[in-house]
Amino acid sequence: MTIYKRLSHSIWLCIYHIVFCPKYRYRVLEGKGEVFVRNTLYRLCGQKDHVTIEEINISPDHVHLILSIPPKYSVSEMMGYLKGKTAIRLFESQKELSRRYWGKHLWARGYCVSTVGLDEEKIKKYVKWQQNQEQKG
Repeated sequence: MTIYKRLSHSIWLCIYHIVFCPKYRYRVLEGKGEVFVRNTLYRLCGQKDHVTIEEINISPDHVHLILSIPPKYSVSEMMGYLKGKTAIRLFESQKELSRRYWGKHLWARGYCVSTVGLDEEKIKKYVKWQQNQEQKG
């Protein structure tokens, strides 16, 4: 079994480590808030084709996601979707958040993202090997 995934016109492996937090790093992701955000993130990712949560860790003041996103979606598009929908649904379920966050702005503007790829040395070695194969043939 391969780790690569397939779409009709592409074979891909796009896995990202994403960290984002509530405005002002308030510790609002505790208890039922943490459970609600976790369930909502799983539900939202399930609604997008081939988007899967590989790993999730929700701390009181930030969220870590290892997210597999197909190349037809950009990371910024997915983050806008996930942060926007979770904020709306969290404000609907927990009215007391409106006192702390006016204007229904829960999440801080930015996020941190890095790629989680294959072993870089193995890829470099493979590219060199492939180049040597082409020169021989």
